[in-house]
Amino acid sequence: MESLSSFFLQEVKSQRIYRVSSQQVTVIGREYDCQIVLDSSQYAGVSRHHASIRPLGDGKWEVCDLDSSNGTLINGQKLKGCCALKVGDRLTLGSQGAEFIFLEQPQAMPTPVNSGSVSLTQLVPILSTGKQLGRKGFLIPGVLTVIAVVSMFSTLGNFEWFSLLLGFYLGLGAFAIVYFLCGKPKPWWLLPVLAVPGIITALMIAVPVIYVGAQTRVELESSPVLELFIHLFREKLPGNVEAARPDFISQFIAHFFGAGMMEELMKAIPIFLFLIVGLFLPRWWRSQIGVNEPLDGILIGASSAVGFTLIETLGQYVPKIAQQVAEATGQAGAGAFVGLQLLIPRVLGSVAGHVAYSGYFGYFIGLFALKPSSWWISLPVGYFTASVLHAFWNSTASQNLIVLTVVGVISYIFLVAAILKARAISPTRAQNFSTRLN
Repeated sequence: MESLSSFFLQEVKSQRIYRVSSQQVTVIGREYDCQIVLDSSQYAGVSRHHASIRPLGDGKWEVCDLDSSNGTLINGQKLKGCCALKVGDRLTLGSQGAEFIFLEQPQAMPTPVNSGSVSLTQLVPILSTGKQLGRKGFLIPGVLTVIAVVSMFSTLGNFEWFSLLLGFYLGLGAFAIVYFLCGKPKPWWLLPVLAVPGIITALMIAVPVIYVGAQTRVELESSPVLELFIHLFREKLPGNVEAARPDFISQFIAHFFGAGMMEELMKAIPIFLFLIVGLFLPRWWRSQIGVNEPLDGILIGASSAVGFTLIETLGQYVPKIAQQVAEATGQAGAGAFVGLQLLIPRVLGSVAGHVAYSGYFGYFIGLFALKPSSWWISLPVGYFTASVLHAFWNSTASQNLIVLTVVGVISYIFLVAAILKARAISPTRAQNFSTRLN
């Protein structure tokens, strides 16, 4: 049985005490296999395996930096490699990370004196927390929600505009889920660029056409790109869903070609475009809007999928069912109500649908960008898997709700698994602010 040492690391901020083993290396970091695990939500600047403390025997110790992204300081001096660690030394992980004191026995830390008076920053919290609002992810989602709500109030009674605003807001929420799970930071002023893949995909499906006459109107018409894809996957390949037999195997094969392969390739085009364009951008711009790693592929794929979902839902499914119900009941309000009933689950459910498939394929495109020599296996595996997941959902849509739920959950699990692996191999993992999934 291991004999416990009488040496400790005492965290300055929380006064938490960690016993340091005299028999094995003590690793400090954010990963769960570390002996001292630090909360990633509190110490984003700490690497997954940041530093280690190694016993040398005879009461001697050394501390080593494990190639951390933000460095390790000993008594304020940056550590290069390893150095001797003595009682009383102050160990700091990262520029604003966790701070420890190496002690032979724990000691009581001085605590701030509570005078009982209320400070100005306590009375006006924004004076001390204002700078954190934009960085912590509180400000932008709330501001966008207020704008969306006020806009929807202004369109009450106009079904088309109300459903359009609601659809865009729900689509933004679906993308936000993936963005916060991925956790790759972007400057707030660059966030609108993440909508570009969705716009590209939407225009590949339908283009707005303005008809000028007694009443000027705007209608969506199929784009030449969509017609080309339909010709290839549904006419040349066995993807004609309408002509397929009703049994599961026939439906799966038709949906694999006519929905899975066709739609996943369409939604992947913006990812490849961002990858190619990024190659010609300066280094900083490429790191922000190019495809350099799997996290980039997932984010751009999710945006592309939201654009696909919105144009498909708002341009086809919702108007169609609203018109059918209105004609059947003779009440336009009934059609609008059923249209909204379809809109909400279709857009929110995209996290386990189009967003999941495209995000999963985007992981493999980002893996190709990170490791180009393995393209021959990463790209086919990602494309095939995303197409299979898509085909399973489509071919089970007529089954009972339990089967459909299971298929949706499986698709979401595939996406989350890709996000977790992308975060683990990300070159920028030390700056990751991701929402914890445990």
